[in-house]
Amino acid sequence: MAPRIFPTPQDAEAAFYEALERADLELMMAVWSEDEEIVCVHPGGPRVVGHAAIRATFEAIFANGPIPARPEKLKRVESAGCAVHNLLERVDITTAEGPQTAWVLTTNVYLKTTQGWRIVAHHASPGSSRELPEIVEAPTTLH
Repeated sequence: MAPRIFPTPQDAEAAFYEALERADLELMMAVWSEDEEIVCVHPGGPRVVGHAAIRATFEAIFANGPIPARPEKLKRVESAGCAVHNLLERVDITTAEGPQTAWVLTTNVYLKTTQGWRIVAHHASPGSSRELPEIVEAPTTLH
């Protein structure tokens, strides 16, 4: 099977969150770079380095079913070959107490490769039951 090509960082990110929502390990790993220095930090977890180790963590996570995570409030910085996306993941789950929402502050880093855009780092903070505030500095220069 030919590798999937992600023409933009946004395409790679959409596939990442689709993989979470479907618990699709093959799609998830198609989004990641083949580089052995790739890094993943799940909420409250250790730093996981390398393709095989990251695959193993997602395999264990997906054994519990899909993750209903939706990216919101995206902030991004992009250059010709690198994109850094900072966002809130909204995770809606049903518990014995009823519907619950968790907010996870996440940073995803993408690099442009010969096979399109690929994720090289995913860092997710522990979730919060309320939407996290955003502190924005007011511009000091008027244009």
